[in-house]
Order: sequence, then C-alpha cells, then structure tokens
Amino acid sequence: MSPIPDEVIEQVRDAADIVGLIGAHVELKRTGADYRGPCPFHGGTHRNFAVIPKKGMFYCFVCHEAGDVFTFYMKKFGMDYPTAVRDVAAKVGISIPERPAGGPDPREPLYEALSVAAEWYARRLREAPDAADARAYLEGRGFVLSELLPLGLGWAPKGDDFAAAMRQLGFTDERLLDAGLLTKREDGSLRPRFWQRLLFPIHDLRARVVGFGGRLLGDGEPKYLNSPDSAVFHKGHLLYNLHQAKQAIRQAEDAVVVEGYFDALRLVQVGIENVVAPLGTGLTPEQATLLRRFTEPVVLLYDGDAAGTRASFRAADVLLRAGLRVSVATLPPGDDPDTWARKGGADAVRKVLDDAVDVLERKLLLLERKGWFQSVAGRRRALDRLLPTLRAPRDPVMRDLYVGRVAEALGVTRSSIEGEMRLGRDPEPARPRGPAAPEPTVRRPTVGPERDLLRVMTREPEWRSRIAEQVADRAVLREPARQVFDALVAAGAAPAAEVLSGLTGEPQALLAELLAEPWGGLELDALVEGAVNRLDSRRLEAEVERIERALPFAAEAEKTELMRRVDTLARQIKKLNPARWNVMRTGRSGAR
Repeated sequence: MSPIPDEVIEQVRDAADIVGLIGAHVELKRTGADYRGPCPFHGGTHRNFAVIPKKGMFYCFVCHEAGDVFTFYMKKFGMDYPTAVRDVAAKVGISIPERPAGGPDPREPLYEALSVAAEWYARRLREAPDAADARAYLEGRGFVLSELLPLGLGWAPKGDDFAAAMRQLGFTDERLLDAGLLTKREDGSLRPRFWQRLLFPIHDLRARVVGFGGRLLGDGEPKYLNSPDSAVFHKGHLLYNLHQAKQAIRQAEDAVVVEGYFDALRLVQVGIENVVAPLGTGLTPEQATLLRRFTEPVVLLYDGDAAGTRASFRAADVLLRAGLRVSVATLPPGDDPDTWARKGGADAVRKVLDDAVDVLERKLLLLERKGWFQSVAGRRRALDRLLPTLRAPRDPVMRDLYVGRVAEALGVTRSSIEGEMRLGRDPEPARPRGPAAPEPTVRRPTVGPERDLLRVMTREPEWRSRIAEQVADRAVLREPARQVFDALVAAGAAPAAEVLSGLTGEPQALLAELLAEPWGGLELDALVEGAVNRLDSRRLEAEVERIERALPFAAEAEKTELMRRVDTLARQIKKLNPARWNVMRTGRSGAR
C-alpha cells in the first residue's frame, strides 16, 4: 500500500465529520458542546464516552481511550493507520491517488538494507570463526544447528566488520542509521548497533525483515536489545514469528503466546507452529489488536515461576481488553516453554496446552490454594486481586459471566462486586444543567515516589536493575508510571530517549516530561530509599484499609486477630513513612 502524503491526511481529517462517523457506531447524544455515549472500547453502558468536535477528538472518562477519527477506526476495527485514513477518505468523498504501478516505495531502501544485513549476520553465524561461541551456546541449549540456522538467526561480531561490509555493498551511513543498523557514539562517530549478540530477525506480516532482537552472550547489559523504532519497525506493534505462524493460527483456531524468542523457536522446532512472542517487553494493546486479526482464543504459556504467572496475568488483561478469549497454561516451577519442550517434545507441550484453563479460573484456583477464601479479610483481598480481570473483558457477556463466577466463589452478591468494579474507575461525569462543561482533556496523573524513581531510572540507566529489585510488587505503582517503569527496566542500559518511541499516550507524555526536567545535584541513594519506603508504606496502608473494610463483617473471634494485624502494619508504616503515619493517625482520631 502506497504511503499517503501528510497534506492529504490533513485534508481528510479536516473534512471528516467526527460526530457523524463515530455516531454510526455509537449512540451519541448532545451534551453541551460535545456528544456523549457508551464507550465502544470497554463496553460500558453509561455515557462516559465523549466526542468533542471542536477538538476533533474522542475521549472515554473510564478507560481513557482517546484519539482522532483515524484512531477510532484503528481501535474499533483493528485497522492499520493507512487503511483507516483511506476508509475515512472514502466516506467523506476524498480520492487518495495511488502510486503509479511500479513506483518506488520510499521505505524500500530500508527493507533492502535490513534484508542484506540479515543475510550477512546469518552467514556470519554459520561460517565465521568468531561465531564459534554462539554456535556452541545454541548447541548447549539443545538446538540442532542444521534445523535452526535456516530460520535466519545471525551473529553480530564485535568491531566494524559489519559496517565496512555494508558500505562496500553501496549502502550509505544515512540509510544504515535510518534502518537502525548503525548508532552514533557520544563523539558523533558511528558504530554497529549490535555487538557480540545472537540476532533474531523480526519480520512484518509480509515476511520482510524490519528489525532485530539481539541476545548478548556473556556479561553486560542490556541482555536483550531491539532495533530502534524506525519507518518500518515499531516494537510494540509487532509479534515475533507471526509472519510464519499466521496460517497455523487460523488452522488451529487459536494462538499460543510465549514470553521470549527462544521459547517460540523451541516450540516451532518441536512442531507447535501457532506460536508468537512479544519483542522482549510486556504485551501491548497494539500487539493484542494485531493478534485478533487472526484469532480470538489465545493460550498464554509463560514461565512456571511466580514472575511468569504475574506476567501472564498482565498479558491476559491486555488481551481481554482487545476482545480476545484468554486461557493460561501452567508449567511446573522452574520450567519455561523452552526447557519443557526440550525435555518432553511436542506431546508434553500439547498436554500442557490442552490442560489450559480460563485466566479467571486460574486466578481463583491460585487464591484458593493460598487459603484466601477461608476468612472475610482473605476474601476481601481476593476480590481486590480479581478486579483488574473482572474489568478487562471487552465482551459484555464474558464480563457478566466473570462477575457471576466470582460472586459464587467468594459468597458475595453480584451487585456488591459490580459496585467495586465501578469504584476503580472515574465517576460518571455530571450532566451539565447550565453552561457547557469544560472540554475534557487526557489527564496525566501526578506521581510521588514513582516520579522520584523514574527520574533516576531515566537519567541513570545503571540504577534500573537495582530499583527493580527493590520494587518487587509492581502492583503498588500507579499508572501511567508503572508502564514507564516496566519499559525502562526492560530497556536495560539503553538511553531513555530510545524507550520514548515505544510508548504511547500518558506513559509517553510522562517520560517526555521527565526527560525535559533538569538533572543533577541529587543524593541518589537517599532519593531512591525514600521513594521505595513510601511505596512500601502505600502497600501496607492499602492492606490496613482492606482489613478495616472487612471488620464489620468479621466474627468476634476474627476481629481481635484482624485488629492485631492492623496494629502491626501501623507500626511498620510509622517506621517507613512517619509523615504519612501522622496523616493516618489524624484521620483516625477525627473518625472516632
């Protein structure tokens, strides 16, 4: 598909009646200067969804989806950007001229450079003496090189051999920079982006190489490094192996999502072909939407440890919000898809996949095993853990079934659960009775301890892993800070500016703001310690609140134990965050 000139895109945007176009899919009613209706993205029934013609945008006060008319078509119908522009153009009667047959695609030079680079790296892995350690590493992991190498894996050596070879073939430095194959040093000189890394070529749906994921062999950071975003590569919009797996996904009528490149490769090697993986980061909404073009049922097969379980639950919520149906397959602790398939082959993997259960059932099972259903306080905590998944499904029928299942498991009414689901969202905006209400803007919540940590992680990459170890429970981080935190941790030592292009919306705005702030003159140890203490205090305070909400429903024998627990937590909060403790104490005194 030919690129669309910017001036034509602006012409289409200006001509589009955003109220009429969105109103064809959402029941809108005029409210002051804008139009309101139920949100088509999170499946709400209240009129939380606003179309604002003066600004040419839409915004949901609950799920915070926002954008222009093209964004609406992309999110609603799973289109890519050019298709959305063309669809809107057709509706407003604007003809977009096609490029003459045989005309050049301006991205073609990048595709060519990346294709040649992939061949060079693959040949290096097959033949070069300096790739002997990489070949030994693959064999040590149980891969058969004669079967693996045809998949296009490559080796990026240390030094400038790659750059010299590409220049000799006629590629300019400018083109290699645009393709993400070279990077600039601080002194302005150029060097290959990938050094001493095993390379996994990443393809688009047309099987064109658009970038690489590089795995460092030996010491150093980051362990994994991706190509930077470019005109052809957008990390959060691509899935590893989808170009090969899409037909198998359609035939199997489901997709298997794993965490890493090696997991995907191993499953393909043993004959599980409908497998994809995100590119070294958490699953994104754009990746979920991409996957939905080929299937709705998805099975998550993540590592068998606690971190893998948490990551699978986060991915499940993203997939549910995109309208997919999600099951979770469980591996024994200490195993991952790579090791499991290596030990048991395709039969062992298929057995685990066949035993996969719906993500909500998996959460309920884990909470029951932990004994959380045995007390009032435990059931209260269990509901808090389940709420993100209860809110996630786009499908209203699935959401209703989830509510009924949790009500049954916890022994509470549906109405109380539905009330809790509403508590975690912005309230229904009041309908204006006089002058029009001010036009809503996408809010960017301020952050306290999160901001301090992110300031350090943005400017001091070597601190990222240390901070990640100290913030073991990511759930305590508030959005959008949590997304920025996860992105910086996943980036390893890469500059924060490279992380920026992989984010969108509020997280991107927050990171841009942090990058623009002045930096220096801070005692980092004290800053980080104080921020971590405040986060720990917040987590403990949330536990106190959960217990106090459960107290009125507890038996007398339980109340004594619960109050003892509150006192213990209060002492810990006082030690971690005396200022917050004083606020809590004042509030308690006023309530008595």
